[in-house]
Amino acid sequence: MQLDLSIFSAKARPLLGLDISSSAVKMVEMTVAGKDGYRVERYAIEVLPKDAVSDGNVVNMEGVVDCIKRAWKKMSTSTRNVAMALPASAVITKKIIVPAGLREEELEVQVESEANQYIPFSIDEVNLDFQVIGPAPSVPDEIEVMIAASKKERVQDRVAVAEAAGLNAVIVDVESLAALAAFELIEKQLPEGGRNQIVALIDAGSSVMNVTMLRNGQQLYTREQAFGGGQLTQDIMRHYGMSFEEAESAKRAGNLPEGYETELQIPFMENLALEISRALQFFFTSTQYNQVDHIVLAGGCAVMPGIDEIVATRTQVNTVFANPFANMTLSDRIRAKSLAADSSALMVACGLALRRFDPS
Repeated sequence: MQLDLSIFSAKARPLLGLDISSSAVKMVEMTVAGKDGYRVERYAIEVLPKDAVSDGNVVNMEGVVDCIKRAWKKMSTSTRNVAMALPASAVITKKIIVPAGLREEELEVQVESEANQYIPFSIDEVNLDFQVIGPAPSVPDEIEVMIAASKKERVQDRVAVAEAAGLNAVIVDVESLAALAAFELIEKQLPEGGRNQIVALIDAGSSVMNVTMLRNGQQLYTREQAFGGGQLTQDIMRHYGMSFEEAESAKRAGNLPEGYETELQIPFMENLALEISRALQFFFTSTQYNQVDHIVLAGGCAVMPGIDEIVATRTQVNTVFANPFANMTLSDRIRAKSLAADSSALMVACGLALRRFDPS
């Protein structure tokens, strides 16, 4: 089986994490610092033109390429290899159980035959990859394998955007898996390292809110809700007569007129807290669980000051910001305060940048 482009395995170093979300391009570069430590070398966030990316698809290629070029220039790096990600909706992932001890070629054959059951396209139309997770739970002599498949054109679209910007896509991951890689760093910051506790990872982006319930690193439940920071941007546009780009930039820079906070921002944050509360109720009614120990806020919406307190008050659950960089050292070119403010929006980019350190 020939993989045109790996969804899992790291092939090159050094590497930039490049996240193309629906509202911005985000880049992160990290290096090793000491034993089991990382150092953030540089990062950049560039706002995309309105609707340049829609439902995970690149609609305005020229606009996205220009944005990537600006972000890369801002990074002042010579690294051109990037790890990118597809939205979860563009990738079919499935855990399968196979006999332990198979040779690589035998494993590939087994994965391909299993994949045929789950993929509603011809195997020739997809990029297929797999990763051995480890021994199968409670089944001796078998292993658990994650398979991931995406239509070739979805992968090629992402690669073409990087190449048009003068970069080289060496890894195509899945956004949800990249965010979980970054979440592992956050979980260690929770009381008792989050062990045996249920954590709600709420990634509230521009147009959707992804809800992932985790316990000991295992996903218990996922849900996507149509709610995001784009609604606040629309409110700003209407209220102040701004263009999309002006509203988005002003929102990120925090330089809106007096009255913005009480008239627009706080009502929006109250609505976000209500959506999160609803998400928890959906989780309780559709699983055997009836409590959540921590809420971790990620995504562009999480950068709003005070959102953690509003969510905690509404849900009565301990709420913290996602900061995968909290225990990392920073290069001289990074301002700690700026990175702390942007960290929750950089989850996917951080997870992608971590792919640099995967064992080959």
